[in-house]
Amino acid sequence: MNIAKHMEAIALITIALACVATYAAAAIPAAHDTPAVSSETIPTVTIIGKRLSAAEKARFVL
Repeated sequence: MNIAKHMEAIALITIALACVATYAAAAIPAAHDTPAVSSETIPTVTIIGKRLSAAEKARFVL
């Protein structure tokens, strides 16, 4: 089998690819730790409306 003959070359190529991937990953800048929302209060939505009666609900059911 040719794989057994070239096992040393396969191992060296694998190690070289791991080194290249490590340097490439280190070159990517890290994300900043800033919070997404900086306001003190969280905005809320209040929905005001009348409830449907049983007849109105039955009309919307398909």
